[in-house]
Amino acid sequence: MPPGSIPVLLIEDTPSLARVYAEYLKKESHTVISVETGADALAQLNDGAPKVVLLDLQLPDMNGMEVLKRIDTQALPCAVIVITAHGSVKAAVEAMRYGAYDFLVKPFSADRLVVTVRNAMERLRLAQLVDTFEKDLNRARYHGFIGSSLAMQAVYRIVDSAASSRATVFITGESGTGKEVCAEAIHRQSQRAARPFIAINCGAIPKDLMESEIFGHVKGSFTGAVSDREGAAARADGGTLFLDEICELAPDLQTKLLRFIQTGTFTPVGGSKLEKVDLRIVCATNRDPLREVEEGRFREDLYYRLHVIPIHLPPLREREDDVLEIARHYLAEFAKEEKKGFTSFSPEAQQALRHYHWPGNVRQLQNVVRIVAVLHDGDTVTPEMLPPPLGAPQPLVPAVVPALAAAGAAPAPRPHVPPSPDSIKPLWEVEKDAIEDAIAACDGNIPRAAALLQISASTIYRKRLAWQAEGKL
Repeated sequence: MPPGSIPVLLIEDTPSLARVYAEYLKKESHTVISVETGADALAQLNDGAPKVVLLDLQLPDMNGMEVLKRIDTQALPCAVIVITAHGSVKAAVEAMRYGAYDFLVKPFSADRLVVTVRNAMERLRLAQLVDTFEKDLNRARYHGFIGSSLAMQAVYRIVDSAASSRATVFITGESGTGKEVCAEAIHRQSQRAARPFIAINCGAIPKDLMESEIFGHVKGSFTGAVSDREGAAARADGGTLFLDEICELAPDLQTKLLRFIQTGTFTPVGGSKLEKVDLRIVCATNRDPLREVEEGRFREDLYYRLHVIPIHLPPLREREDDVLEIARHYLAEFAKEEKKGFTSFSPEAQQALRHYHWPGNVRQLQNVVRIVAVLHDGDTVTPEMLPPPLGAPQPLVPAVVPALAAAGAAPAPRPHVPPSPDSIKPLWEVEKDAIEDAIAACDGNIPRAAALLQISASTIYRKRLAWQAEGKL
């Protein structure tokens, strides 16, 4: 079939009329496939449905209405125009009932046929467009994302469009909006999906180790380099390298990353051999990258190399009722994990979730639901089960206050006793003790400890790495 031509199946048992109709349509660049019997028509339909079917009802081997019924039953994506010399209201009504687009009574002019076919084509195009929009707008799950809001539908469509490209993607958004989930979605939707997806958090790794993490090192290149080590760039060969918190990179490493992006080559730390890889870079930050450029913390030329396809992830507060969809998902997951009986949120709890500002976005919501699943049990989550600031603040001495109230006495304010200077610890030590105590209480489960502390697990990993590097752990 010639490129750009539109297939039309003409089912007409009179050869002279078939030739006339075909000539009418060829002027519109349609490719006409002409058959004379119902059996031949069904065979053509089985091979692949054309865009438009011109169907004569009086065929030598069967009634054309049988062909129309077959098209309707199989829901073939084509528009049927019935043509007959025996027009009647009854035949027209029956043809329309089985999905015919229009009804032409012989004889008809060339203009009438051309306009009818053209309108049928346009109707098919619009129907397919509506189907596409309905499919896109009804996606509540997308490669790890949860949410059917219009804001997220726009993100899904950008990922669909960007995934097939080799261009670098720059993801922005507040902390906890799912930037790594977005990077994985791009990878999984792309032709590189079968190859590795390697993620590095540029803010969680000490700066003096960052170059080795990305490009690897050779044995003896620095203290502690007891063997050759392959970096993330080499491990991601053929796949995707995700650089999270890209604005945390040191200036000298930004220069090396720029050269790597331009050439696709790098040299491991301490090495002399130039290595070449084929990968796609996706990066992300929760900062304003342009402001970082303006204030001299991020190279302008690197920014424009990376900022080819921008994707901005909306905060949870701008995602309509996605907060409830996400909360229900995590409630089912954590209830199963903690062996609890929760199945739903009460209307009051839903109201509290919906109207909260969510400065920590999806990560904060995940932590809130985990705290509920860990500390409570029941069928329904009520507002009292939600941790502050969503739920009611917990009293400092819950056993004493009700007893005083029952006795008719107002609780006396607790006097503030300032500590002695010798008992005050450095703030980092207080923070370290709190984190280590939480990890010990959770039997070493850092994500659960992070949920109870209402911080992200990556914060704990980053702080422990820093303490370890400073000899404080």
